[in-house]
Amino acid sequence: MADNTLAHRAQHATTTEAVHLPPTAAPTNHGKTLAAWVTSWVIVAGGTIAGLAVAFAVVWLFWVGIGICLAGLVAGWVLKSMGYGQGGAATLARQKEHGGH
Repeated sequence: MADNTLAHRAQHATTTEAVHLPPTAAPTNHGKTLAAWVTSWVIVAGGTIAGLAVAFAVVWLFWVGIGICLAGLVAGWVLKSMGYGQGGAATLARQKEHGGH
């Protein structure tokens, strides 16, 4: 059984591991792209509609909310393919225009 008392830990310092960071830095926009915002808010709206439909037992409105969520995924994919996502041409141009943010 290991001695895990405070006195033992004070006399025997633990060693820490070195942290190795990835070779490239993360993008400066932290994922705040047009594609990400549109996808997130449309899914939030669809989820809210679907949740209210469950609370009020309106089946058709639930499926409308699910459809809105799926439309949000499609819209995000389309915007990303148009260059408005992470690393896209439109996002990089906007970053350059606004000084990297």
